[in-house]
Amino acid sequence: MLKLKPNCEYCDRDLPPESAEARICTFECTFCVDCADGVLKGVCPNCGGNFAPRPIRPPAMLARFPASMERVVRKGG
Repeated sequence: MLKLKPNCEYCDRDLPPESAEARICTFECTFCVDCADGVLKGVCPNCGGNFAPRPIRPPAMLARFPASMERVVRKGG
């Protein structure tokens, strides 16, 4: 199950679970669309993979399986 990290690992922008602005790679590295498409040019700096829009968990499932509250920020980001 996806962790749904709460922030962009590059700029620390808030990315709530319902955000359509979140992008993830295959390892769930999480970035905002501006950083993923702009600064990072579509390549994850952690694993070298590409990005895809993060799925939005339906509210009923979010209540049962909440998003992570652990913020991750990349050093040098």
